[in-house]
Amino acid sequence: MSKIQKVLIVGGGFGGVKTALSLANDPHFDITLLSNDNELKYYPTLYREATGGSKANSELPLNNIFEQTNVNVEIGSAISLDRHAKLIHTEEGRDYPYDYLVLALGVVTNYFNIPGLSEYSYGIKSQAEVAEFKKHLHDQLTNDHQPDLNYIIVGAGPTGIELAGALPNYLKKLMANHSINNKNIHIDLVEAMPRLLPNLPKQISRSVRRRIKQLGIKLFLNSKVEGETADALTVNGKPLTSHTVIWTAGVTNHPFFKENSFVIMGRGKVAVDIYLQSEPGIFVIGDNANTPYSGMAQTALHDGAFVASNLRRIVRNNKFKSYKAKLPISVIPVGNKWASVIWRRIYFSGYFGYLVREAADIRGFHELEPWSSAIKQYLSEFVNQEDCPVCALKNN
Repeated sequence: MSKIQKVLIVGGGFGGVKTALSLANDPHFDITLLSNDNELKYYPTLYREATGGSKANSELPLNNIFEQTNVNVEIGSAISLDRHAKLIHTEEGRDYPYDYLVLALGVVTNYFNIPGLSEYSYGIKSQAEVAEFKKHLHDQLTNDHQPDLNYIIVGAGPTGIELAGALPNYLKKLMANHSINNKNIHIDLVEAMPRLLPNLPKQISRSVRRRIKQLGIKLFLNSKVEGETADALTVNGKPLTSHTVIWTAGVTNHPFFKENSFVIMGRGKVAVDIYLQSEPGIFVIGDNANTPYSGMAQTALHDGAFVASNLRRIVRNNKFKSYKAKLPISVIPVGNKWASVIWRRIYFSGYFGYLVREAADIRGFHELEPWSSAIKQYLSEFVNQEDCPVCALKNN
């Protein structure tokens, strides 16, 4: 193939960025990355930002990532696909042509049609949600001069567990900054399933449960959320008084796929073949694809590198290689310098787990940036950042 191939990548998350980086500066490709955000959200560290950490630790500006590459970054929201004309149409009224299309749109929050959740609950899936959540915490202490009666986290998957582990110390620090003493903090963790981390082995679930209880967090397992008002969350028919409910329990596949007639499989994921194609020339990767470990950041990175490798094989007239799912390592931090690790049949928890998580973060940053930038990004973990002037002054 002598013609330069137009590769359009839709989605500026782990999978999309990794695909673009893996093809960058290859003269056979004209690469456009279309994203609805200027930054890549580094989801594994968003819980840190939500509990006083630096914004720099959980966001990577796309222009910085692709500064010295031939990747063209465009900001816009894809809404429709013209398969015949090979075009993506955006909400902003622009069209983007392609020879090969890579879709890595990520997921959206799912409230399961539970009344009140979208109006009253908080989230930590983006910098905007994190900023709103933190402002709420600070406003309570500034205006009411006391913490909430209960802080309720819904969902005992990794995000809910990570936030639950970090929130007690953060709230104590905020109260100290605002000169509020001798107030007990009540944090509840609500999960619909019979145990924490229901998708991981029971041994890990038991270890994390012990740790959660050590931190003074009350567990509500086998507990169904039925609705939320401005003053309470209804769980199993009973109201739990709270003005601070954080929803981490549900996501669903991006609506783009249903709206554009993709074949949807179990878990709402898109059907793909052994090359991660939903149809010839259209690849679906990461959280969107119906693959064994879809939903993990490591899987999205693996998928992006795999698709890029096959695209390079196309332009060199080589046959595609078949996709092989790669089992990710799961590392769940719970509080200060403690994490639980699972990889294949290896399970362990504690301080060594924390060290593994630190190493995983450095490696994760390096998947997306040079070592010098990755180390700088990692070190921002140890920087506190607050918009609240009282807390900002205390941090300094």
